[in-house]
Amino acid sequence: MKYYGMTEPGKHLGVAGLGGLGHVAVKFGKAFGLKVTVISSSPKKEDEALNRLGADSFLVSSDPAKMKAAMGTMDYIIDTVSAVHALAPLLGLLKVNGKLVTVGLPEKPLELPIFPLVMGRKLVGGSDFGSVKETQEMLDFCAKHGITADIELIRMENINSAMERLAKSDVRYRFVIDVANSLSQ
Repeated sequence: MKYYGMTEPGKHLGVAGLGGLGHVAVKFGKAFGLKVTVISSSPKKEDEALNRLGADSFLVSSDPAKMKAAMGTMDYIIDTVSAVHALAPLLGLLKVNGKLVTVGLPEKPLELPIFPLVMGRKLVGGSDFGSVKETQEMLDFCAKHGITADIELIRMENINSAMERLAKSDVRYRFVIDVANSLSQ
């Protein structure tokens, strides 16, 4: 977010996807003083987004009327979705000069429509990880603002069931393997 200049307090951030990356993006956005809207295809995630993570609003991406009403309202979008999906609806949500940064890694390439980029002076970027210095700055920021990833700790003998649950999207938000306690028994 910092690299792309997506930290100006009061600006509007959309977070597409509310999984392992998305829930942390919401926390960063709020810590930067941004207005945060979670964009999800699942209406079931609204309560989690608003009441537990502190997002300001929730947008169901499968609702054409709500997507149309939200067009041109966001300054930035972080796309954390790892499934193949259309970028055009997300680009439509951006204001002129808006920025879309994708951090999800779908199995197949996404189609990037050029017309809305050119006509709206919109930027699209990607990010995987930063330098050692950037990582340290991020960790310091997390410590200062109490940002942590929500995890479910599992023992090594439960890896197969965790993989089955992961395939069903039955995890909030990351599994972490407790190797030390698994080996000591």
